[in-house]
Amino acid sequence: MEIKKYAAIDIGSNAVRLLISNIIIEKGKEPQYKKSALVRVPIRLGADAFVKGKISKDNTKRMINAMNAFKLLIKIHDVEKFKACATSAMREAKNGKKVVQKILKKTGIAIDLIDGKTEAEIIFSTDLSELIESNSSYLYVDVGGGSTEFTIFSNRKAMISKSFKMGTVRLLNNDKATNRLIFEEVEKWIKQHTKDLKKIALIGSGGNINKIFKMSNRPLGKPLSTIYLKAHYQFLKQMTYNQRITELGLNPDRADVIIPATKIYLSAMKWSGAKLIYVPKIGLADGIIKSLYLGKFD
Repeated sequence: MEIKKYAAIDIGSNAVRLLISNIIIEKGKEPQYKKSALVRVPIRLGADAFVKGKISKDNTKRMINAMNAFKLLIKIHDVEKFKACATSAMREAKNGKKVVQKILKKTGIAIDLIDGKTEAEIIFSTDLSELIESNSSYLYVDVGGGSTEFTIFSNRKAMISKSFKMGTVRLLNNDKATNRLIFEEVEKWIKQHTKDLKKIALIGSGGNINKIFKMSNRPLGKPLSTIYLKAHYQFLKQMTYNQRITELGLNPDRADVIIPATKIYLSAMKWSGAKLIYVPKIGLADGIIKSLYLGKFD
């Protein structure tokens, strides 16, 4: 048996994460990926990028401090390989490339700015195949702070994928008219591409659906129903922001975005006709580590 230790840095619109994983390699078996450590820092880059169009000096400093801290943790854990990827907020910010260059200069950490399609492909490299049944169709929905990626699976294959600027941080900062147009665009796409599919279910990815699943106390692998998600959405909405923090124990940067995130999942279920949503608890960081191991990065 051989054990390797890899790490991934996921720079999202709502938070920045460092995931360190052990990869257990045994002859004749598929490698196992076991989480060793996870650090989440609430640097809301989307509030800069989607409102002001650029990353602020304050958040640039916070990013440099976070990367230096991550670099030390990576060293302490004896990580062999790591990769850092940034999604929509850093990608869309006018000064995004300059910030990436500054971080490289100050910390030595190189950051890849990836698009929605690449992000989806990295996440697909995780163990979704264990969840997907050959006789069913699935709408995979990955909700982030800046965008949401939708992919339709049928007969165990990814049929079509599209990224929309429908992220939670973006929705919080947009006006109602803009959000309505975004929802109408996504509704049209989902209905068009799921109308001929039978027995469809959702696969939910992202920190918010993971939190909702954890709060449900459902056993891992068991889906949430539309009825449950609707009730939970109303339950969350009737609470104040402060109550979600004090009574539910949500992090301050989760307590607001969980509302638009739940709305996105519910809307996708309604438009596709899905009655169940599976939550495999996978994300970009998991995909980065698996892609690193499989040699998919240069």
